Amino acid sequence: MAVVRFGGVEVAYTKTGRGPVVVLAHGAGLDGRMWQPQLDSLADEFTVVAWDEPGSGRSGALPAGFGLADFAHALAAVIEDVGLGPAQVAGLSWGGTVVLELYRWRPDLVRSLLMVDTYAGWKGSLPPEEVAARVEGARQMLAAPREGFDPTLPGLYADGPPERFAAILDAMNRDVRPETMATQLSLMAEADETDLLPRITVPTLLLWGERDARSPLTIAHAFQDSIPHAELVVIPSVGHMSNLEAPEAFTAAVRSFCRANT
Repeated sequence: MAVVRFGGVEVAYTKTGRGPVVVLAHGAGLDGRMWQPQLDSLADEFTVVAWDEPGSGRSGALPAGFGLADFAHALAAVIEDVGLGPAQVAGLSWGGTVVLELYRWRPDLVRSLLMVDTYAGWKGSLPPEEVAARVEGARQMLAAPREGFDPTLPGLYADGPPERFAAILDAMNRDVRPETMATQLSLMAEADETDLLPRITVPTLLLWGERDARSPLTIAHAFQDSIPHAELVVIPSVGHMSNLEAPEAFTAAVRSFCRANT
């Protein structure tokens, strides 16, 4: 584990392998452990970095008033700390929105983008009534007593959590901090990155689960229409957590794209 300080917060990340750098940004209510299959598989060819964003995993507590741009600048600090130049940066779900914000502020650190089952923010990608329903669902979830708190969002998997990653998923669930998740979901509800999409000039891969119920394929197609020359790869029969539901197909797509853009 490595640590970099940003804004008074210790930000932890895992770095493994050798070669061109690939940075992985996790979703809300998760941490860098969600990328374990990719850390294991891609390290033969790439330097693979998975962070625990501020307030998650092994990183320090989220400061009051931490906003989307702060998450982006914290991720920039990780990339600069790794020190291998511009990175190929992947983000799943909320992590993709953070990665877009990184590109807004620090395009010099981004060699390519991998947008995975993500959004241009909920406000930017979902109908207002769906955003309102998710905000209310999050309010009810976060109002539960700590002993009854379940951070699992609805619709994450096509056929339920994959058994082979049950131990990792259980460990991440136990470590979720409700105050962090409240911030993540609140920022996601208000975020709208659609103005940025047509201005993206780096190679971009859109990697989606065919049966994603949280970020349906209509969002992937909207990204494809807006981002110049974006490539869409759809992984059959899986949902929102495509990297865990079909890790072999997912990793193969990432490897092919990153190899072509080193």
